[in-house]
Amino acid sequence: MSKVQDLPPSAASLALSLRDLGYSLESAVADIIDNSITAGASQVDIICNLSLKYPALSILDNGNGMDEGELISALRHGGKGPKASRSANDLGRFGLGLKTASFSQGRKLTVATRQDGETLAAEWDLDHVINEDRWDIHVLESDEIRMIPHIEKLTGRGTLVTWRKLDRLFEDEEGAHRDSIVNEKLSVLRDHLSLVFHRFLEGDVPTGKVVITVNGHRLQPFDPFCTSNKATQKLPKEVVIVNGQRVEIQAFILPHHSRLSAKEYEFYRTRSEFISNQGAYVYRNCRLMAWGDWFRLVPKGEATKLGRVKIDFPSALDESWTIDIKKSRARPPRIVRDHIRQILGKITGAAVRVHKGRGQKLYQETDSPVWERYADNGQIRYTLNRSHPIIVQLLSSLDEIGKKNLTALLEAIPAALPIDLLYTDYSSSPKSFVSFQSNDEEALDHLRALKLALFAETDFDQEQFMKIVFSTRLYDDKKSLVEQFAKGDLA
Repeated sequence: MSKVQDLPPSAASLALSLRDLGYSLESAVADIIDNSITAGASQVDIICNLSLKYPALSILDNGNGMDEGELISALRHGGKGPKASRSANDLGRFGLGLKTASFSQGRKLTVATRQDGETLAAEWDLDHVINEDRWDIHVLESDEIRMIPHIEKLTGRGTLVTWRKLDRLFEDEEGAHRDSIVNEKLSVLRDHLSLVFHRFLEGDVPTGKVVITVNGHRLQPFDPFCTSNKATQKLPKEVVIVNGQRVEIQAFILPHHSRLSAKEYEFYRTRSEFISNQGAYVYRNCRLMAWGDWFRLVPKGEATKLGRVKIDFPSALDESWTIDIKKSRARPPRIVRDHIRQILGKITGAAVRVHKGRGQKLYQETDSPVWERYADNGQIRYTLNRSHPIIVQLLSSLDEIGKKNLTALLEAIPAALPIDLLYTDYSSSPKSFVSFQSNDEEALDHLRALKLALFAETDFDQEQFMKIVFSTRLYDDKKSLVEQFAKGDLA
């Protein structure tokens, strides 16, 4: 009969290995905030003070706090594992997040908590664990608790999580360069938390609104579906039953970029552009877990770039969704993927209509467009409009050889359009496209020459002149200048 032998892992080796699970600062802080929200907090303050003798990052909440037994359990690796029973509002999963998230940024984790007028604290020090090769925590005495940064802010009920020995956060830099690195990471942190916890920041959760601040600045929620924009299309919500649990699915079609506010557009522009942000947005107990993925059902592309699918599932289905430790990856079960596949057809059709509708509107804004579009036998082609007044006038001023040369050029221009490059640039950053650039004096010179060419032999028609100029879209950013010139104010 085989002999059973206890074989615990090396504390030193495992502690160092757990530092490298792939946390970023923003995913690490989000994991701590999960605990705060689970504890019923309505306020979470993130404080990163680099001016201290021993710089620290602290996360303070006004949740329920813990007694001594709960504090020790919270610091235990795997204290409340994935098989444990959890409430409907519990954002935890593996019982590892507090420790692994903290050690990914620093080598010392201190947790102070206050409940019923008593403040308790305990801490992990990785250097001690490595040197002694033992899973030892330190339960702090009252004089040691008073030395914890920002402990004076822990009043009433709540918990203060403090990270020190911040080797990973600082990337071994010092001075101004270190501060610059941290400030850049804090900027990313603010954007990340505004998205991941946007429903808590909005108050769109059963437990009520949560206020989150970073160094005193209150975070504003960012809704990835632009539901406040009237041009956003909402498809009907669908419900799928998985293992007796409800999974809610709703698709959204974002507006054409021209109908987004500057703030809305900037959000997408700074987060890998529209194409990368399309996909499913997966929420577990209202907390955003993963986004920007079609789960290999379709490739990301132009036809689906305005599509977003909101998926809500409860923590009871964690195993079906293969949630990882960092809560940054989730793969839906087959029945949910099948529904997403059906929804994708609706998204593609609606998104294409948004673009075509906008293009048709632009085309119809003028009686005589510069470009003409033809759709023949399933093929699409664009040509320059030979009836445009500028082209007609130019042709009439040339001799037969000149007319042939110009005609050849007009045929070559559409054929030589760099369509692939235009598609790539426009799909990734549409608002970076600009019209013809000129200063006011250059624009006036062009307008004078155009007026002379068009009306040298006829009376000047102010309205017709402006129609022709605006049809070229050369001066979309100088409409006031064109109107003043046409009225004779700048002739």
